[in-house]
Amino acid sequence: MFNPISAIGYSAWILKEVVAGSVEVITHIFQPGGYDHPMIVELPLRCVTDVEVTLMASSITITPGTLVVAVGAGDDRRPPTLFVHVLFADSEDEALEGLRDMESRLLKVTRGRAPGDIREGTKSGDVR
Repeated sequence: MFNPISAIGYSAWILKEVVAGSVEVITHIFQPGGYDHPMIVELPLRCVTDVEVTLMASSITITPGTLVVAVGAGDDRRPPTLFVHVLFADSEDEALEGLRDMESRLLKVTRGRAPGDIREGTKSGDVR
C-alpha cells in the first residue's frame, strides 16, 4: 500500500543524499588518490515488483558516486539482484549497508511498512 507521507519523506531524504553525494564527489576530485576504493557490489533485493526494482535502481543511479550497472532477474528461488558500482565505500559491507537502508526507506513508501530481511530458499514473492 503506497504511503504518501513516507513518499514526501523519502523524496526529501533522496534530495539530501544527492547533495551530500555531490559534495563528496567534488571533495574527492581534488584529493590525491580520491578514487582508491571503487567497487561493484551485488545487492540482492527485497523489492519484488517491477515498480519497486525500477524505483530502487533509479534512486541508486541518481545519487552521485553510485551507478546500477546490471540487473539480475529474480525467480522462484532468488530475489532480483542489482549490481552497483560504488566509488567511495571503504568496504563492501559499508556499501551494502547504505544500499539496504535506501531500499528499506523505499519499501516503506511502496508497501506502507519497512520490509524484513531476505530469507534464503524462499520465493521472491514471499519475501516481506
